[in-house]
Amino acid sequence: MIRKLLVANRGEIALRILRACDELGIETVAVYSDADASAPHVISAGQAVRIGPPPPAESYLSVRGILDAARSTGADAIHPGYGFLAENATFAAACEEAGLTFVGPPPAAISAMGSKISARRLMHRAGVPVVPGETPADQSDASLETAARQAGFPLLIKASAGGGGKGMRIVRGEEGLAAAIAGARHEARAAFGDDTLYVERLVAKPRHVEIQIFADAHGGAVHLFERDCSTQRRHQKVVEESPSPALSPLLRARMGEAAVAAARAVGYRNAGTVEFLLEGAGDDARFYFLEMNTRLQVEHPVTEAVTGVDLVHAQLRVAAGLALPWLQPDLHQRGHAIECRVYAEDPAAGHLPQAGRILLYRQPQRPGIRVDSGVVEGSEVSVHYDPMIAKVIAHAESRNGAIDRMRAALLDFLVLGLPTNIAFLLAVLDSKAFRDGGVHTAYLDEEGAGLSEPPPLPAAALAAAVAHINANRVRVPADIPDTRRDPWVSLEGWRS
Repeated sequence: MIRKLLVANRGEIALRILRACDELGIETVAVYSDADASAPHVISAGQAVRIGPPPPAESYLSVRGILDAARSTGADAIHPGYGFLAENATFAAACEEAGLTFVGPPPAAISAMGSKISARRLMHRAGVPVVPGETPADQSDASLETAARQAGFPLLIKASAGGGGKGMRIVRGEEGLAAAIAGARHEARAAFGDDTLYVERLVAKPRHVEIQIFADAHGGAVHLFERDCSTQRRHQKVVEESPSPALSPLLRARMGEAAVAAARAVGYRNAGTVEFLLEGAGDDARFYFLEMNTRLQVEHPVTEAVTGVDLVHAQLRVAAGLALPWLQPDLHQRGHAIECRVYAEDPAAGHLPQAGRILLYRQPQRPGIRVDSGVVEGSEVSVHYDPMIAKVIAHAESRNGAIDRMRAALLDFLVLGLPTNIAFLLAVLDSKAFRDGGVHTAYLDEEGAGLSEPPPLPAAALAAAVAHINANRVRVPADIPDTRRDPWVSLEGWRS
């Protein structure tokens, strides 16, 4: 088994991995930038090593710095978490060359799935459905225009190395084609250093459904069912749930089998996610391979809630060379789970990310509620990193029960000092489209601005904030912008 693990990440995912190591008796090492010197993940680890200044390129993305930290502390394994170097094949290979166990897939699998073009070709050969489209070997503008006309409009121009919507353009007709190719190529080059593009048919208002897979080095491969990630803004997930309201048992089985076939085709090992676009619902729905995430996902807790499986424990077990502890018939879904991502952002200003000190922080504590967070009261939300404050996961016997439980938890979640999207999340949960299970990937972009305001926060929560302000002489900055959606940063009547 792994003896000492270095966590090459920060925030809530670093804490999540550290907790799993504590439960398994594995020693731990954290790494940190100057901005995170007193962060919770640094305090929680057995050892901590500074790896550089705040900019990620000089700290959390520094392969040399992380390997030096592992060497100096005697770590024998590295877990990359998600983001930063998690899907970097060069980093995975460097770990192996240094004699360290990389808690993730082989470098070759990361490379194969890192290019959306090569991934599409590989999935097509493996019999996994892919969106109809063209991947011209000649990457000239003229060749891409020809491929687009052959695919037919409307369509997508997409970056091979893309993600999060970067390097992607919707083209609805001939007149916008040349500009879309130029724009996608420029954005892809700037974001990924790779301007390779491909063309695929636009699936109108699809759902985004992903399948959690797991494979070991002994030929074992299973899926742990689906997560529906259709509730997203600008291709960034906001709310995730499992099971998906759109899947019938037959469709679930078909998608699970396709995901396992994808894992086997790439020689996968450890945890991964195969993402699909879903057209329609029920037995007759059609699904298409979108991409494979070769890491643990942000939304993995919803799978843990409905299956009872600790995915990080399983990651560490497989990385140590052990076989999967279950076969496919051993895995079942129980109840319904929903995850909401709580961000430091201002929905009234186009969800503009916020930075600053958290003056008051009270997590909800209720039955069936789990909170994964990387902050505490007094933490600084830095401009250098993702502004996610926490993930709230609700689990109940039914979907309606999980929604109601999540609403109650969000109403209990108190954050003072900077705007959050908690009120927006409540509005999403209360929307008819979400309640009916009819959200598609474009729903929030098309109708999110019109979501109704949630009900006012309970008097007990208001009293708690007032008591905290009075007891601690907290002064709310006078230049905080209008935040009608988040009363915890606009308490003018209680300034001291």
